[in-house]
Amino acid sequence: MKRFLKRIHQDNRGFTLVELLVAIALMAILVAIVIPNVTGLIGYGQTEGANEEASIVQTAMDTMMAKESQASVTDTTETANMTAFPTGNALYPDYLRDSATKGTYSCDTTGLVTQESTGY
Repeated sequence: MKRFLKRIHQDNRGFTLVELLVAIALMAILVAIVIPNVTGLIGYGQTEGANEEASIVQTAMDTMMAKESQASVTDTTETANMTAFPTGNALYPDYLRDSATKGTYSCDTTGLVTQESTGY
């Protein structure tokens, strides 16, 4: 048994330089593939978040106009403050959960909401 254990310990060698270089090269290739994909997902998520927020604000505007039986609203300049959007009939607190949005929005007299900036 002692001879067997001695034989096992005698054959322990480290990695060769070639093996280490191959392992480092494989890791570099994997990193080169993964990093662009991850950063692309971040940008995609921000774009989708901005689009969803614009959709929510437009839906709140449509709901408010329908509930209040309004055919038109007052033009509103660019704002992220939903307590003053649109002028005279605020969407917050009755139609939106938060008083501020990440992006800024304006609307025309027909109630069409335009996203002026995304906030990202």
